[in-house]
Amino acid sequence: MHSVWLPTLLGFTILTSILNLTMADQPPIAPVKNVTDTYHGVTITDPYRYMEDFKAADVQAWVKGQADFAERKLHAIPGREAILKRIDELDAGAPYSLTSLRLHPNGNLFYFKQLATENVAKLYVRESATGNERLLIDPDTFPKQDPKDHFTLSFFRVSPGGSQVLYGFAASGSEQTSLRIFDLELNRDLPDTIDRLESEYALPFWLPDGKSIVYSRRRQLPADAPATEGYKFTQALHHTIGSDVASDTPIFGSTAPGSPKFAEMDFPAVIVSPDSSWVVGQIKHGDETDITLYAAERSALGSPNITWTKICGRDDLVTDFAIHGDEVFLLTAKDAPRFKVVRTSLAKPNLASAAVVIPPGPHVVDSIVAAKDALYAGSLQGVPHKLVRVAYQAGAQPETIELPADEPSGFVETAHPLLPGVFVRTRSWIREGRLYRFDPQTKQLTDTGLLPRGKFDTPPGLTATEVMVSSHDGVQVPLSIIRREDLKLDGSNPTLLSGYGAYGHIMAMTFDPTNLAWLERGGIIAVAHIRGGGAFGKEWHHAGRKLTKPNTWKDFIACAEYLVKQGYTSPSKLAGRGGSAGGILIGRAITERPDLFAGAQIAVGCTDMLRFETTMNGPPNVPEFGTIADPALFQGLLEMSTLQHIKNG
Repeated sequence: MHSVWLPTLLGFTILTSILNLTMADQPPIAPVKNVTDTYHGVTITDPYRYMEDFKAADVQAWVKGQADFAERKLHAIPGREAILKRIDELDAGAPYSLTSLRLHPNGNLFYFKQLATENVAKLYVRESATGNERLLIDPDTFPKQDPKDHFTLSFFRVSPGGSQVLYGFAASGSEQTSLRIFDLELNRDLPDTIDRLESEYALPFWLPDGKSIVYSRRRQLPADAPATEGYKFTQALHHTIGSDVASDTPIFGSTAPGSPKFAEMDFPAVIVSPDSSWVVGQIKHGDETDITLYAAERSALGSPNITWTKICGRDDLVTDFAIHGDEVFLLTAKDAPRFKVVRTSLAKPNLASAAVVIPPGPHVVDSIVAAKDALYAGSLQGVPHKLVRVAYQAGAQPETIELPADEPSGFVETAHPLLPGVFVRTRSWIREGRLYRFDPQTKQLTDTGLLPRGKFDTPPGLTATEVMVSSHDGVQVPLSIIRREDLKLDGSNPTLLSGYGAYGHIMAMTFDPTNLAWLERGGIIAVAHIRGGGAFGKEWHHAGRKLTKPNTWKDFIACAEYLVKQGYTSPSKLAGRGGSAGGILIGRAITERPDLFAGAQIAVGCTDMLRFETTMNGPPNVPEFGTIADPALFQGLLEMSTLQHIKNG
């Protein structure tokens, strides 16, 4: 499963520190134990295969030695404690943060809240009748086997009546999510607990009776099962509150009655909307962005006679959808590289005759959500993100929602099919955004006042510049540059260039006050919106994956060269950073152009793509990166594998 990595200032403080390491104290050297493999007639040497057994004593000793070496070096850097103190001060500028807001039809507002002094977010409700805030779920109180253990909350869903909340949590950074149900009237969890939850692509839903839920769950595997089996043959199931989880019945998936045919890496989910008598069966094909959808009558769920009617397949290039009553809106790139929105019936879906709600145009339509009054869509216009509203009446035209001038990007924070309007969160590179409520009657945004004002929300003297950079093949690549206004462009400024470039992900505008510790010292932050991402839609994504993946790091290199040429920085002051799939990007950028970067930071990065398929996350990623089983795609994986491009010296 892919994840998007967001860097922290502490990470790139470490990065700049590494650039100043001396030779007086050397880290332990990893022994070379070559293993050779032959792929389609090509012999590959792997010097560190033994490190895949991370628990081996020699590997653990090497890792500990590296960590101890880094600790000594970092603590010896002059001024480091002052920087960390400043980061702590900036991080505590606002008393708390709020995320994942959900407004219930009864008027209650649910959200995750994290105080500046806390390490994890907690679940609260603000009661509409009293305005009082109530803490519901505190993961710090969960029983721990080890004092060092911690838990994080990942999602929640409020029941139709508003009296119960199902929520997901994971232990100590694990990706293995479990589900519980909290009763607001009893003020405690119910006995129901479901583990092995598939929560990245398939969040649970309440059924309208308020007595049952649908959810997706991974198989129970023996302890010695290969890691690559972890995400295979997931099932969507039905659970009645209070019943034995072991008796839950499959309703959509390879073993569920009436289901379509599933591949082993397909992730099924059943999506329920409170205003519809239909449900949608969603099939996510590994980490592929294009989904397959089916419709069925909600009353037939669990019946052996259920009929699933196909709405769209992979060739229809649908990446998102929204349900309104007995209709479904589809976000599709079919004959629309930057996407369009169409509408069809759930009872008799027919894409050939689907009405076009938002036609294709110069801007990328990247998201849709249904409220009671209208469909709301996100539109990427370069780097800024805009919002449009389309009423449900036939022939209605998209209306742009006006955002504050100094908050150029806006995203729908939450919407409800039974409530008009939406909550909108704004963003900027150089100031904190706000949380607004959009009223469809007045067409106005009103600040909810729910987000506290922080001491560092509007720092003076900063500027953000958007430029287009010519890449190796002449393609123009967006680059965002954030810096102090008074900075001289004489090549002397330490610069952190970030990128990701995978899954069609968009590097959205965001503001983190801790970045001020870098910016106020004369550092520059730059973000490259490279191919493989979603800056210009489906074609932009596909121009940086599988055999076209080299465009990803070549775009990044072009952005780095631009920063040097324009005097923002110099190679001795420039570092690249990225994580997860962005590890391919950074690893290959520095192995192709080591002369261009003084250093690099890779967080949980994919750096040996020839071995990726042997991991749990590998098989779902075949649609994005390719497979070693195919001769041509093997060559693509070899080209993007950083390990195979490292040279002595």
